[in-house]
Amino acid sequence: MEGEKYLFVVSGPSGVGKDTVMGYLRQAHPEIEKTVSATTRAPREGEAEGVNYYYRTEEAFKQMIESGDVLEYNYYNGNYYGTLRAEVERRMAAGKVTLLNIDVHGAANIKRLYPGATVVFLLPPTFEVLEQRLRGRGTDSEESVQGRLKIAREELGYAGGFDAWIVNRTVEQAAGELYELIAQRA
Repeated sequence: MEGEKYLFVVSGPSGVGKDTVMGYLRQAHPEIEKTVSATTRAPREGEAEGVNYYYRTEEAFKQMIESGDVLEYNYYNGNYYGTLRAEVERRMAAGKVTLLNIDVHGAANIKRLYPGATVVFLLPPTFEVLEQRLRGRGTDSEESVQGRLKIAREELGYAGGFDAWIVNRTVEQAAGELYELIAQRA
């Protein structure tokens, strides 16, 4: 599809700072857009419909999958998460640099559907730092943190299949490296 070079997928384990890095980058460069994913997860305090996610029931989410409205999805830690086709294709058609925040399996699917897209793996400096970041959120139970850490170990094994890798030592550094990559490829 025309415009695939404007599509950038940022992936990595939960807690690595994808939202924080992307938010920092977009604040400095508001011309870069971010799609809003759909989820069956309940909103966290301070989150808003259509801003953080499109919050849907499991039944509604499954209907969107069946109708082809979801490009990729995953069942993660008890909830569905997915990328809406309309969110992506509208931006690509307009030639807008667009960031997607997607898990490693979804990133591979987006790359298959849009081979001109760039998939970027965001890494923590160490696994211990990742665990500290997850615990520092204060939003998850111990069981949930342990589940996220187990999944993170598996996800780190997929980093080799990505187009680029950025180690998130600081938000500013990681956002700067991501912007340099966008400037080179888009």
